[in-house]
Amino acid sequence: MNKLNTLDWIALILIIVGGLNWLLVGIFSFDLVAAIFGDMSVISRIVYILVGLSAIYTIFILGKLQKK
Repeated sequence: MNKLNTLDWIALILIIVGGLNWLLVGIFSFDLVAAIFGDMSVISRIVYILVGLSAIYTIFILGKLQKK
């Protein structure tokens, strides 16, 4: 079985953070990223971009995530 490298783990963690943030938005209308870094501040936008890029990256590593 292929092992996940550091970049794979970072991408997965960012996707989890993004998913939890969307859960908070959906249930409580509370955007944790905006609350921590400011509404659409440069840092917030960077976090959103990194989460999105992580999702795209994860599409390409799905083969590693499958058990063989």
